[in-house]
Amino acid sequence: MTSLAWKTVTFGEVVRLEQGLCFNKKTNHLMAEHGIPLLRIADLINGTETKFADEGRVPKKFISDPKDIIYSRTGQVGLVFRGRIGVVHNNCFRIIPKDGVERDFVYWYLRQPRIIETARSLASGAAQPDLGHDAFKSIIFRYPPPQTQRQLSRILSSYDDLIENNTRRIKILEQMAQMLYREWFVNFRFPGHEGVKMVESEMGLIPEGWAPSAVGKLCGEVRRSVNPSDIPTDTPYIGLEHMPRKSIALSEWGESGQVQSTKLRFLRGEILFGKIRPYFHKVGVTPVDGVCSSDAIVIVPKHTDFFSVVLLCVSSEDFVLQATQTSQGTKMPRANWNVLCKYPIALPPKDLLDRFGGTVVPMVELINNLSFRNRCLRSTRDLLLPKLVSGEIETPQVESVLEGVTV
Repeated sequence: MTSLAWKTVTFGEVVRLEQGLCFNKKTNHLMAEHGIPLLRIADLINGTETKFADEGRVPKKFISDPKDIIYSRTGQVGLVFRGRIGVVHNNCFRIIPKDGVERDFVYWYLRQPRIIETARSLASGAAQPDLGHDAFKSIIFRYPPPQTQRQLSRILSSYDDLIENNTRRIKILEQMAQMLYREWFVNFRFPGHEGVKMVESEMGLIPEGWAPSAVGKLCGEVRRSVNPSDIPTDTPYIGLEHMPRKSIALSEWGESGQVQSTKLRFLRGEILFGKIRPYFHKVGVTPVDGVCSSDAIVIVPKHTDFFSVVLLCVSSEDFVLQATQTSQGTKMPRANWNVLCKYPIALPPKDLLDRFGGTVVPMVELINNLSFRNRCLRSTRDLLLPKLVSGEIETPQVESVLEGVTV
């Protein structure tokens, strides 16, 4: 793969852009309670579907195909997405390559950090940056022949395929663990429940032999305040921005050198609960020692036997709903641990507690293991990305890299 085979143009020469749909007084009638998802930037980032449009009334030109490249042009400029079906919002546009340019190669090219920075530098407006079509089309695009484009894209997509496979496994494990918790501790359908009678308690009916309790009796909030200047700058730092929604898997973190204010120290295997806007449902198990934002509650079980029950309780929909309903503040509501610690829970006999932990703990360990694999895969992919799309890695090297990824 020689550099002479690569062409250098501007994006305006090789792609066309299709603007998303603007929702205003004239088009708000297209919104619906259910229907096709509206692809706003926040939902594209989080993989959520929060608003919908009437698919039968939205012009087809605004509805994306999974192969389409969706590009953010307002606010968070320069983010690129694919694999989504929905109505493209006005703060994004779709990128349609012309003949000779592979869609996947354009996708990966745009994900380079230097291209993202270029796009942001071209955006106008301080409070709300906006990248116009002409500005985007002025960005330099360098590309090889189609066969090489497909080859390079296949390598990078192989990493994403592995990451997605691990992510699916994580999700299944999390669902299994939550279903098990709900069956045992909410519905009281634990092994042998048929032979156990229900008795009255301060919590209502619970199985005989179970003890009424509260979350605060099983775990506590731990505040180990630390000044970032007092710890190594490469100490892992987990902020709320690193925590995914509705997943206990934490595979992303920064470094303490990037933050200045006082933080909280946590140890591996402890639980972080995002207390700012708790309805975002950010709860996770720490995979390393490090520090976190004071916007998170560090929860530590009072005994290792309680770990599984505590984790699945505080990450459950019911507990997060309680945190949301009892949060304080209007613009930035905060969960209050002094309230949440009173959340009721029934504690089973030790043999059942041990059996539950014996099932859940291996699941959590596998979730952490898969999260680490994903972190390594992302790191390797991101290191390869600029080298591949610039032609720095030659064809024989490309083949060996692909073979290593797909084995």
